[in-house]
Amino acid sequence: MNLPYNVFMIITDPYLWARALHLIAIIFWMVGLLYLPRLYAHHFNCKVESDSDIMLKIMEHRLLRYVMNPAMIATIALGVWLVVITGIGAPGSGSWIHFKLLLVLAMAGSHGFMSKYRKAFERGERPKSEKFFRMFSIAQTVLLILVIMLAVFKPF
Repeated sequence: MNLPYNVFMIITDPYLWARALHLIAIIFWMVGLLYLPRLYAHHFNCKVESDSDIMLKIMEHRLLRYVMNPAMIATIALGVWLVVITGIGAPGSGSWIHFKLLLVLAMAGSHGFMSKYRKAFERGERPKSEKFFRMFSIAQTVLLILVIMLAVFKPF
């Protein structure tokens, strides 16, 4: 059987490592971007300083600090590494990457809003409605789908 990569190539190819680690980081980041707004939707209905309120504050803090923040940083850093390795974005390589980067910036902005809302919940405020947070989660899903479609199909 003739495999496209031998073990030595897999171990030493920086592109393969960057791509694999980038995908892993994206998955972790998206888990947070999809789950945190759902936590906020549940948190909206909790009485301030109740057991549920305290538990959700802890969960939200840990998700943002220990999963989402490192995953976002890794996703962006590895994405930059992939751009450097492959030369994507150079003249003639297609403009799909520019639109993908705009969508990633929108995701990073969403991440920032989620951090802002966590701080509001921490203070006992309810910054937006339950419906808003459910719709926010759906918006993250749409962004993810668009990013994947651009990366896979490279339409332009």
